Amino acid sequence: MLKWLKSRIAKKNNKSAAVKNKGAKKAVVKKAYSDSVRIIPRSEHGISRKNIDESALKVLYKLNKEGYEAYLVGGAVRDLLLGKRPKDFDVATDATPEQVNALFRNCRLIGRRFRLAHIHFGRHIIEVATFRGHHDDSDSGRQDESGRILRDNVYGDIEQDVWRRDFTTNALYYNIADFSVVDFVGGYEDVKNKRLRLIGDPDERYREDPVRMLRAIRFAAKLGFSIDESCQRFIREEGALLRDIPAARLYEEALKLFHAGHAIESFQGLREYHLLEHLFPDAAEALDGNEVGLKFLHLAMQSTDQRIHNNMPVTPAFLFAALLWAPLRTRTEKRLASGEPHSLALQKSASALIGEQVRYVSIPKRFTTVMREIWSLQSRFSNRKGKRATALFEHPKFRAAYDFLCLRAKAGEIKDDDCRWWTEFQENSPEAQQAKIEPQRGQGRGRPRRRRRTKSVKD
Repeated sequence: MLKWLKSRIAKKNNKSAAVKNKGAKKAVVKKAYSDSVRIIPRSEHGISRKNIDESALKVLYKLNKEGYEAYLVGGAVRDLLLGKRPKDFDVATDATPEQVNALFRNCRLIGRRFRLAHIHFGRHIIEVATFRGHHDDSDSGRQDESGRILRDNVYGDIEQDVWRRDFTTNALYYNIADFSVVDFVGGYEDVKNKRLRLIGDPDERYREDPVRMLRAIRFAAKLGFSIDESCQRFIREEGALLRDIPAARLYEEALKLFHAGHAIESFQGLREYHLLEHLFPDAAEALDGNEVGLKFLHLAMQSTDQRIHNNMPVTPAFLFAALLWAPLRTRTEKRLASGEPHSLALQKSASALIGEQVRYVSIPKRFTTVMREIWSLQSRFSNRKGKRATALFEHPKFRAAYDFLCLRAKAGEIKDDDCRWWTEFQENSPEAQQAKIEPQRGQGRGRPRRRRRTKSVKD
């Protein structure tokens, strides 16, 4: 009871202090704004609160009411300026995570490297981040010898926070207090000119977090923006820095690249800036000059993009299976040439390839298992007889493997006989399907077996 009472008193004191300091905070912000900021009023930028998520508005209004600065920030502001509907609405504030947690009963604090407040509205989450400041040698903020950020919990003000963000177009702040857009780094003009530009020195910013190279590729693909020349050189020359990033994190970045509806453009960007060899080295080597392999992969990515745009389900296993198909074929053919049976050669090649790949991009086992099934089923489509055909059709991964087969045929890797036969098979009724399946030897229409005669026993 005493612990609960102390907590209530502390919350009340925090609230009172916040309200008292509200005017002082606004004065500090206005003073900071005076030298280096551009403020675009509501009448000029065109962002309407009707297009902002209702839950995000609740968070913004609550923080503002309690005396804290509250801004919609990042990709949401950029997308609203472009006339797009954002998927995520992130909030930046001068309130610490603990203060945010005290204001919202539906709040959960997460993260160690980067402390955040997640405010839950059912399954929907609004992410609230405290303004970040400049790093020092304290426990709150650390960097390794290469400049990569290891921990980022140094808090500051809005003008310090903007310099901690990556691209100018992601560093625009929508102020709920007066509905203006605050721009410290020319991001508003960059959005208008569809230009992707890093804040600060590109070498330093990329070394802080090499994943920003992949983010540049992804944003350029997603938005149709050009990457500023000042940012291009480092990407082309220092892609090897991605080898220092944990493979699990690169898997998440790969999903963002290939499962956001612009896989083809993202793949082209990875090849153009020589980053593919640092993520999927075997694929990069096997696809070099391989027109059929590139066409097949292009078709697979096109299919995935279409499914995403049509709000249809997709699995990472399919696209990763397509991405690694060319190196798998190369490895399997080498084993076949040495005399190994096809099934064994494929199995060993798949195990070796996946084992090496997960050192770069850590694909979870639940997806590598599906990839193996898609690959192994390819050789079974040519068998259209009896129980084997029926078993293939009833396999849980038949549809994914069938789609994979038909894309191979469309790319010109194989003839389209099998794809056409199985397409017609699926369009038939169950009775017609059974009639279409060719009987195996000794099954169905063959000569009836003769009954074995038994000897009679005489007394």
